[in-house]
Amino acid sequence: MIDLRSDTVTQPTEEMRKAMMTAVVGDDVYDDDPTIRELESYVADLLDKEAALFVPSGTFGNQLCLMTHTKRGDEVIVGYDSHIMAHEVGASAVIAGVQLRQIESQGGRFNIETLEGYIREEDIHYPDTGLICMEQAHGDGSVMPLEHMKKISDVAKKHNIPVHLDGARLFNAATALGVEVSEVAKYADSVTFCLSKGLCAPIGSMVVGTESFIKRAKKYRKLMGGGLRQAGFLAAAGLIALKEMVPRLKEDHDLAKYLASELDKFSNIDVIKERLDINMVFFKMTGVDEYKFISAMLQKGIKINGIEDGEWRFVTNNDVSKENIDYTIETMKVLI
Repeated sequence: MIDLRSDTVTQPTEEMRKAMMTAVVGDDVYDDDPTIRELESYVADLLDKEAALFVPSGTFGNQLCLMTHTKRGDEVIVGYDSHIMAHEVGASAVIAGVQLRQIESQGGRFNIETLEGYIREEDIHYPDTGLICMEQAHGDGSVMPLEHMKKISDVAKKHNIPVHLDGARLFNAATALGVEVSEVAKYADSVTFCLSKGLCAPIGSMVVGTESFIKRAKKYRKLMGGGLRQAGFLAAAGLIALKEMVPRLKEDHDLAKYLASELDKFSNIDVIKERLDINMVFFKMTGVDEYKFISAMLQKGIKINGIEDGEWRFVTNNDVSKENIDYTIETMKVLI
């Protein structure tokens, strides 16, 4: 089965499975798991931050950071199309008890003057602006320049407001920009990234920040039900994800560009070329019944998602080859 729905569908590699079988573990709630400690230390060094924390998922990590940075009733500035805003089930209202203030965004980029104007003044009627959130790489397939991240960071520093970076695909962003991942992470006070997307680990994300921030976050992680016990089995896969799978992300990016070029040959497909920075291809397609097409593709051994906001999305990953893409294109020629 060829699965183009997301890079979350990647299967753990054989090396990961072996590492999980043989991992040395302890009770992480007691801080006794040596493999978890190794992963957290490795991640902190990799991102040039003071400390790191293993969490079950990207959404968990983002919501943990919102809860740790803010007090109840604060306002958090987020892109209107950000994952935190659109795809985390309203968790910020339930968990952190904060209000999200949406700002216009293009691939995670904010108008800097608008951003500064969104920061609340001291007034008895206003909530406090407790946090500004960035997303890099953005879920729309684009990567913002580091210069723009710096501008957002500078505004936040000017007003003494922390910045959180939703870096679910942080390593894809660094790969696309051709920089070390620490260069992307340095513009945020806290960072989350997923081990379980294109990096192929089965479960887990990381939260990274200062030692004091991570100490507070660890207690909130327990409150949220994320105090795992022998989690080193998962950390073992995470270490391999970071050490062995990061260098091959460019292959996914290149394959996505190849897929885009092939889709662009269809007369009824409009590929959104300005958002081809990572491993995602977004396109619009006319003259096709959505549900019949999804069903027909599945019958041919290809899993795809349906339309969201008028767009289709195909995602390349470690389990998709050039031959798979060629087969997909030939199948589509018959079906559409």
